[in-house]
Amino acid sequence: MDNIGIIGAASIVVSGLTIAIGSIGPALGEGRAVAQALSALAQQPDEANTIIRTLFVGMALVESTAIYCFVITLILIFANPFWNYVISN
Repeated sequence: MDNIGIIGAASIVVSGLTIAIGSIGPALGEGRAVAQALSALAQQPDEANTIIRTLFVGMALVESTAIYCFVITLILIFANPFWNYVISN
């Protein structure tokens, strides 16, 4: 296998690992956040607006980690910075 094939295979493997591992943490975090928010709503229904607003902001921050992993995956697959280096040598 030549250098271009090795870079391509490594990019695909690393992209798969990035999106797989990078999605596990946010999924667990979002599940825990929703569970805690439902528990808080059951205990204090009068504070529903504050709890829900805080929940949505927190979930957006947690989801940004998965989005960053997705962007890195797209860069590795479609705009890999190592292609030009390998092709030029």
